[in-house]
Amino acid sequence: MKVSLELLSIIPAQSIDLPEIENLLDAGFGPARRNRTAYRLRDGAVADPALSFVMRDRGRIVGSVQCWSIALRGRHDLRHPLTLLGPVATAASHRGQGIATQLIDRALAAVDAGNRPPVLLIGDVGFYGRFGFSADATAGWQLPGPFAADRLLMRGDAGSLPMTGNIEPAIPVRRAA
Repeated sequence: MKVSLELLSIIPAQSIDLPEIENLLDAGFGPARRNRTAYRLRDGAVADPALSFVMRDRGRIVGSVQCWSIALRGRHDLRHPLTLLGPVATAASHRGQGIATQLIDRALAAVDAGNRPPVLLIGDVGFYGRFGFSADATAGWQLPGPFAADRLLMRGDAGSLPMTGNIEPAIPVRRAA
């Protein structure tokens, strides 16, 4: 069923939305999604409420985007802040209607308005390139798990960022021994 996007509303995600967002993500990516490398960057973190949004249709969440604070640890253990975009999800009933595009546009507008750190994601340049993402600056960066180097994309000024380093949660996660 094609829905007029003018009738849908994008609003900031709230903590009360988390169960519905989790259900949307499970439906879109399956419960094994938590095994992906990007989830290691979100481990123990809370999505940035100023950069995370949901789209509602008659009260029901039909799309969501979340952003997270992460860091690039370079030489001498210097940490450079970054913003992780994702996951982005759309309900099956609403796919192909531009919802993901609108949510990403809204999140990136909030990043730009808040003068936030450059945005990183793991995804296809064929889709995310139109938002200004590329793999040009990320070739020497490592993630805490497997990933395809051409899918590590960044948007923003990489001028002050090191050419090599490790991407990690903004607040290092301490694991029990």
